[in-house]
Amino acid sequence: MKLYLSIVLVLSLLSGVAQAYPGMQPHPQVNSGSTVDKVELLPKSYPIEAIPFQTVDGKPVDFSQYQGKVVMVNMWATWCPPCVRELPALNNLSQQFDQDEFVVLPISIDVKGQQQVQPFLKELGMPDFTSYYDPQQKLGEVFPLDYIPATFILDQNGNLIAFVRSFVDWDDPKAVELIRSMVAKKY
Repeated sequence: MKLYLSIVLVLSLLSGVAQAYPGMQPHPQVNSGSTVDKVELLPKSYPIEAIPFQTVDGKPVDFSQYQGKVVMVNMWATWCPPCVRELPALNNLSQQFDQDEFVVLPISIDVKGQQQVQPFLKELGMPDFTSYYDPQQKLGEVFPLDYIPATFILDQNGNLIAFVRSFVDWDDPKAVELIRSMVAKKY
């Protein structure tokens, strides 16, 4: 029995899949044609530790500053084509909602932080896009960051309620419906 448990433990560690919260196990996906259907709603909410990340000015910020709002955390990097492809749609999605109810926090994990990202965004034609920074990937303490783009959605109390670890077309009307349902639900 001990040998069996040891083998299972080793295999789970070698799989490389971070499963920080129950419900983050891979589930079969129904192919409806919408990438929004990849968003997994967790069976219950999970508190998230207030790990600081940085503003463009290098000032620390954490999720506790967004209490009362549904927060979409999108982990991305300049070297990740699907991440970059999501950025304009994330910007569009954020503009569909009252900033007092819903915010999108794109957080770059690029090692050189704002030095690398700001010129990249300008070159991309998005100089006014607001990104945050986590060059040391400290948010990896609360979110599995082994795969990006990764999006984590927090309720108004700062608890994790949903995630997706894949590209999503946030311009899809289903995305607006999903977020509206989360904003309307008072957790």
